[in-house]
Amino acid sequence: MTLTMSRELQLRIVSAIVMIVLVLSATWLGGLAFKAVAAAIGLLIYYEWSTITRLAEGSLRANAFGWLSMALISLNMLFGQAELTVPLFAGLVITSAIPSLLRRVSWWQPGGLFYAGLSAISLSAIRGEDSLGFIAMLFVFVVVWATDILAYFVGRAIGGPKLAPRISPGKTWSGAIGGTVSGVAGGLLVAMAHFQDVGIWVVLVALALSIASQIGDLFESFIKRRFGVKDSSKLIPGHGGVMDRVDGLVFACFAAFFLAIGSSAGSANAVVSMGAFLFGL
Repeated sequence: MTLTMSRELQLRIVSAIVMIVLVLSATWLGGLAFKAVAAAIGLLIYYEWSTITRLAEGSLRANAFGWLSMALISLNMLFGQAELTVPLFAGLVITSAIPSLLRRVSWWQPGGLFYAGLSAISLSAIRGEDSLGFIAMLFVFVVVWATDILAYFVGRAIGGPKLAPRISPGKTWSGAIGGTVSGVAGGLLVAMAHFQDVGIWVVLVALALSIASQIGDLFESFIKRRFGVKDSSKLIPGHGGVMDRVDGLVFACFAAFFLAIGSSAGSANAVVSMGAFLFGL
């Protein structure tokens, strides 16, 4: 038993190192390299979502439309015009939702397209094309990772009332608070390492992203519990699936994406980049 656990731990560590090197390398390179990673994450999320929710069993045609939509979104992200990605995504999600409104297809279908498509788009938007986007992506990574790691250790050390016992029995309020404090601190460290003046705005953004990442974790736990699965897939040795690893990250990216859109709505000066928004520049 000890030997088996040791091998599983080794496999988990090796897989984690490979993922970290791949993602950070693509983040450093930016451009097509990072867009490719973002598109791959979106496609793999849709695969896992459609498998978990059994979309093909409900409507093969609707699931095929979902795959076609994800392919179009990914291709436009990689080789098309960036300004057309969001309108294309919105149009495809609305089209996918029409059969659900007519009660011909489950809402899990458009929900999966929205979740997977926005995962790819928001990741790509935050990284952007400039050096500020690299710092912004690191900021999001650190906030999410610090939140996740400290939430686990603080929750184990302190315990106390459960955060959402029906969805994820292991999570506690102490862990959630500890993770949030850690996420904000981590975000501040990244910002202060690159900017001389760091104001309250960065704290508020880090706080919002940390909370969003924990909501994302709970959301994926709800999906898996709803359909009675332990892992989203077995694509990553020792870690389960892609959704298991990026649930908090994509929700943090969703929060940043929508906050940036909201801040620029009705303003004469649109947000120059996601990085400029995150750091209040």
